Amino acid sequence: MTVVAGYVPTALGQAVLDQALAEAELRKARLVVVNVSRPGSYIDPDTAVVADLERRVGDGHEVRQVQDTDPAAAVLDVAQQESASLVVIGVPRRSPVGKLIMGSTAQRILLDSPCPVLAVKES
Repeated sequence: MTVVAGYVPTALGQAVLDQALAEAELRKARLVVVNVSRPGSYIDPDTAVVADLERRVGDGHEVRQVQDTDPAAAVLDVAQQESASLVVIGVPRRSPVGKLIMGSTAQRILLDSPCPVLAVKES
C-alpha cells in the first residue's frame, strides 16, 4: 500500500504532510511526498528545507520532486505509478470566481484520481 501526498512548503502543505503521515501509519503504508516545480512551490534540493522534510517523513518513505508545470497531472502520475491506495491533498481557500477563472488543481485530482482522495483544509 502507498499513500501519495501533494506537498507545497506552506502552512497548508504542513497540514497535508501531518495528515499523510498519520494515514500512512494507520494503514501501515509507504508514503510518497510529491513536490512539483511550480512558482512558489518548488523546494530547492540543496536547501535545509529538503533535509528537514526528508527527516520528518522518515525511513521507508520517499520525498519526490517532480518538474512539471501541471501539478495535478504530476500528482496523478505518481499515484498511478505507485498504485496508490490514497492521495492526500490540500484545499486552499479560494473564491468561487477564482476557481472558475483559474481552474482548480485540487478539483482535477479529486475527479481524476485512481483511488480515494483525502482533502485537507487550511486551519
